[in-house]
Amino acid sequence: MNNLIEIQNQIAMLQKQAEEIKAQEFSKTVQEILAKMEAFGITVADLEGGKGRPRKVAGSATKSSNPAPAKYRGPNGETWSGRGLMPRWLAALVAQGRTKESFAISS
Repeated sequence: MNNLIEIQNQIAMLQKQAEEIKAQEFSKTVQEILAKMEAFGITVADLEGGKGRPRKVAGSATKSSNPAPAKYRGPNGETWSGRGLMPRWLAALVAQGRTKESFAISS
């Protein structure tokens, strides 16, 4: 069985090997990054401070400045626009036998 000194020597040797590999791959990695920056038109200013050109992610939801009007109102004043999942307060009332339409807000 290996003793502590042998294990520490192996750790030191592996760390030295890791540093050598890192040094060898550093230049290649920098060149790859520079090539991608050029291909996408990215500048150093884009990278500084985590700020960059705003990019819209496909499929991301954005909040509307005009939320949908409420179509349903609960007994405690809760509201729901009818969009998305049914809220818990309404789901509980429907489970008790009430109808969703009985909470509709009349125009």
